[in-house]
Amino acid sequence: MSIMKKPVLLVVSFGTSFADALEKNITAIEKALAEAFPEYEVRRAFTSGMILKKLRARDGIHIDSVSEAMERLVRDGVQQVVVQPTHVMNGGEYDKMVEIVRAYVDRFQSLKIGRALLSDDHDMEAMIETVFAADAAMVPPDTALVYMGHGTDHEANCCYARLQEKLRAEGHRNIFIGTVESTPTVEDVLRDVQQRSFHRVVLLPLMIVAGDHAAHDMAGDDENSWKRIFKRTGYDTVCVLRGLGERPAIRWMIMGHCAETMKA
Repeated sequence: MSIMKKPVLLVVSFGTSFADALEKNITAIEKALAEAFPEYEVRRAFTSGMILKKLRARDGIHIDSVSEAMERLVRDGVQQVVVQPTHVMNGGEYDKMVEIVRAYVDRFQSLKIGRALLSDDHDMEAMIETVFAADAAMVPPDTALVYMGHGTDHEANCCYARLQEKLRAEGHRNIFIGTVESTPTVEDVLRDVQQRSFHRVVLLPLMIVAGDHAAHDMAGDDENSWKRIFKRTGYDTVCVLRGLGERPAIRWMIMGHCAETMKA
């Protein structure tokens, strides 16, 4: 008589090569999901091939790619799978993950895919009410909060502009969103900040993990880092290296998406 395999919750992240950031963000999300859904075995996969290669070469650590994770599920005889991404938006990495996972739909009794963190207006409103509002309440009126998103050439990049629109509509005049690899650029954000009477700027990552981009492009000492750009312009500039995954509100949002997917 065959033993029914425990259903698996595959948590898919972009990944990071920063051990501390991995523990504080991705591992924290995975632990929260494991506690919320104890009937599932939680497994991990990364979508970034570059990070997977770096971890293998530098640390001798193997983490499954999405394809490897799906093949492992098939080999292990798992029949019920929920795939929950930790990606901020439904961009290229998310699309790539969905394409890979859907190719296995006939290999399982049940295969469901969850939504990215900011998939619709409701998600954005929830994030504004929790993360952004909480941050804004902790700084004085003369301080601008500037968030660095990753950015992408995918159409999902419009998520940043939509989020900024909603922030303005809800009265958050001291919160600004830019991206490191697309638009709005840091120059766009700087111009917006200069339109108001701010004396201090706090830089924070709008990414699940405060990894390479946060450490170097945002808070680094290179002439082109966001920190140096704002300092050169005369602002007292502070960097907060805290990924979204460290925030309980974000973990709750991901858990909520996961619960919706399981019920679907």
